[in-house]
Formats: sequence, C-alpha cells, structure tokens
Amino acid sequence: MTSICIAVDCMGGDHGPASTLPACRAFLDHHADARLVLVGTAEVLQRTAAWPRCTRVAATQVVAMDDALETAMRHKRDSSMRVAIAQLKGRDGHPAAAQACVSAGNTGALMALSRYVLKTMQGIERPAIAYAMPNQADRTTTVLDLGANVDCTAEHLLQFAVMGAALAAAMQDDEAWEPTVGLLNIGEEIIKGGETIRQAGELMRAAHEAGHLHFLGNVEGNDIYKGTSDVVVCDGFVGNVMLKTSEGLATMITEFMRQEFTRGLPSKLAALVALPVLKRFKARVDPRRYNGAALLGLRGLVFKSHGSADALAFEHALRRAYDAARHRLLQRVQDRLAQTMPSIPAVAEGAAAPAPVNPARRVA
Repeated sequence: MTSICIAVDCMGGDHGPASTLPACRAFLDHHADARLVLVGTAEVLQRTAAWPRCTRVAATQVVAMDDALETAMRHKRDSSMRVAIAQLKGRDGHPAAAQACVSAGNTGALMALSRYVLKTMQGIERPAIAYAMPNQADRTTTVLDLGANVDCTAEHLLQFAVMGAALAAAMQDDEAWEPTVGLLNIGEEIIKGGETIRQAGELMRAAHEAGHLHFLGNVEGNDIYKGTSDVVVCDGFVGNVMLKTSEGLATMITEFMRQEFTRGLPSKLAALVALPVLKRFKARVDPRRYNGAALLGLRGLVFKSHGSADALAFEHALRRAYDAARHRLLQRVQDRLAQTMPSIPAVAEGAAAPAPVNPARRVA
C-alpha cells in the first residue's frame, strides 16, 4: 500500500496547535499508512519530537485569522500556511513532499496563497470551494462554490460542475459510479433564473448529451438536504449565504431543543428517556463529522478546515484530505476537465435538452 503524506498547517485556525496537534496524533493512530509534514514554529514542533511517521518543517510566521491578503502574501512569506502549501510542489527535480495540505487558517489567505504557489489547472480560471453537506438520505451533497467566487460566468459554473462530480466520485472510491449534478436555481424549469444561470444550464445539458456529466437540471435549495442530486452547483455568493444560513439554522434548532428539554423537571425527565435518540440525532448532524472543504481547480490538493474546528473536527478534515489523495482526486479532476471542456462549445450550440431523469435515481 502506497503511503499518503499530508502537509499540516499546525498554527492556523482559532485554536491553533491546541486543536491541530491532538488531531494529527489521533489521525496517525488511525491511519498506519499515513505520514504527516508538520509545519509550525520550532517551539510547537518540539512537542511532536517523539511522534512516528512525521517530518517537521519550521516556519517563523503565522497568518492570523484577521490578516489582510496583502499581509499574508507580501509580509508573511515564511508563514506556516505558505510553507505547508509549498510542500505540494516539487523542487529541483525532486517530487513533492506531500500529496495534500490541510489548514484551518484564514480562508481568503489560503485561497490566495494556494493560487499563487500552486497555480490553477489548465483551463481553470477560478478555483472553487467544495463542501460535503449531510442530507436526509444518509449521504452527502457536495456543494460548490461556497465563497471563493462572487461573480461567475456560465463557463465557470460548468467547470465547477465537472470538478464537483470528480470530487464526489473520488470520495466514493468507485470508478464506475457517476454522480448526479444539479444547478441551484429558483425553480426547476429551464427558463428560471438569470441569464448566467440559464446559459450554465445549456452548457451542462450539452455536457450531459456528450456523456461527460450526469446533469439532472435545476434544483432548489431544499433539494440540497433531500439528496436530490449528489452535486449542487452555484456561484460563491449564493453558496456562502446558503452555508452560513444552514449553520445558523442548525445552531438555532439545537439551542431550541436544549431549552425545551431543560424547561422544568418533567422536561428534564423526558430528556433522560430520549437521551439515546438525542445522541444519535446529534451524531448525524454534527458538523465536525463533515469538516474539510476542498479547494478545487488547483495543481495540488488543498483542504480548508473550519477556523473554529476542535481536535475531532480537524481530524475529519485530515481524513478527507487523505481520502482525496488516496483516491487520486487531482488526476480525476484533470481527466474530467480534459474530456469535458474541449467538446462543449461545439455541442452546446443548439443542443437539445436531455430526456428527464428521475431525481431520486442514483447511477450505479
């Protein structure tokens, strides 16, 4: 079995080493074939001196969560974030030190530094942030973009669809499985939405006709949680609003439940009876289990952990990066882009809409 190596920005996030180091140790305990490149200050790295399967790379600076992009790019060239990303690049004929990178640091800085250090794939103008959200079918719905690109063209949305499908397929580790893709809109009809959305729908239908994308058509916001499609595509403005609204709603529901189950002795007794159910419910919706967003479109695998992630959440981000590297996500994205993008302009012109597809169907 080939060893997978992940570079870790140990200093990033709200909690820094207090979360990242315990997560790294737990990850190593659960993945005997994995190695880590730990990047942080010399003082922090000293705490890991006895750890197995680790390489340590010292950095003298840290990108703060509120640092401006200019600060991260120009004034902190030896930051743990930048040094961790650089581990994905080979030097002087030598292969890269790591196959994926994980950071909980400043999202804007991580995206900017990743684009600067790694560059984008051929044919990709803008990378996208993709995140797997739980749905009621006990699967996940991969949604992108979640904030990297506020203004998108129809071509950008098509690229997001192709990359998202590659991510969803890679995480299933099934070469024959083809994820379904939906375009987030205000209705299912093809005439709905603005001009950019309608044009993106035409491009995705063309890709569907060419056999490069299993496009279901337009989906609405509630379809994300129904699991109607495996991948949902939108621009970064809509995606980020949707994500933050979802997080806020989940927090509110959890707080409402806590308030009601602590409202007097009868409610507390009812809580004791319902405790096993409540624990299962909490486990199903626990956002820590889904932590780790992929920055797709780069010439390297970079995963963004939530800035407030605790050790358990950061470990899940490491697991997602590990799975992505093990399942050759980078190569799969490149292959899909090479197959899909060159054929679309000729096919898209005057292309007919594909036959209706049952939204509940998953392609085996």
